[in-house]
This record gives sequence, C-alpha cells and structure tokens, in this order.
Amino acid sequence: MTQNPFDALGGGGAGGGGFDMNALMQQAQQMQQQLQDAQARLTETTVDGTVAGGAVTVTVNGVGDLTGVQIKAGGFDGSDADDLSDLGDMIVAAYRDAKAQADALAQEALGPLGGGGLPGLG
Repeated sequence: MTQNPFDALGGGGAGGGGFDMNALMQQAQQMQQQLQDAQARLTETTVDGTVAGGAVTVTVNGVGDLTGVQIKAGGFDGSDADDLSDLGDMIVAAYRDAKAQADALAQEALGPLGGGGLPGLG
C-alpha cells in the first residue's frame, strides 16, 4: 500500500493515521490574521485615477471605496447639459482607472493569502 499523504503534515504513525490538528488550526489562525492585516493596510492605502489631463481626479482606497473627487476649476460651469454629461462620464472613467489600480494593489497584497499559495507549506 502507498504512504499516507497526511504523513507529510506531521504525525501519521502506525495506527495513528493522522496529522496534528492543533498545528493545522494554528496555521489557519495565522493566515486569517495575515489576511485581516493585509485588508486593514488596503483600507488605509489610497490611489488616484485621473482623466482629461487632470480635469477630474478621483481617489479610492485599496479595497475600491471612493473616498474623494477633485474637479479642476474652470473646466465645467454647469450651465450646459453636455458639459455635465461629459463631467459624469469623466468621473466614471477616472473611477475605473483608480479601481483598476486598487484591484492590482489588492491582488499584490492578498495574492499569497487569496489562493496564490499557502505560506509555510512546502
């Protein structure tokens, strides 16, 4: 018969057939803490998305929440419906730019914890 695959996790003596559940639980708790720490750092990190040469800039945090919008003075007077429509489109485009950056940042920060590998396991 072949070797028990759980032997590599520790234990697995004759008749024991197992692994160290306490060690596995401890490792799961450490990974959960690392994930929470990474998420907290992402919440505090901000990125900007800009369009039209800086006419509109939006700020989002690392988890994608919109935290600010800046509109360059003099570009929009608000009296023309087309201007307002363009402004709305630019805000959406700037948000998409910032969100893409935030997503990349989150992937980098959470990658190993979000399924890219299990730290500490060979």
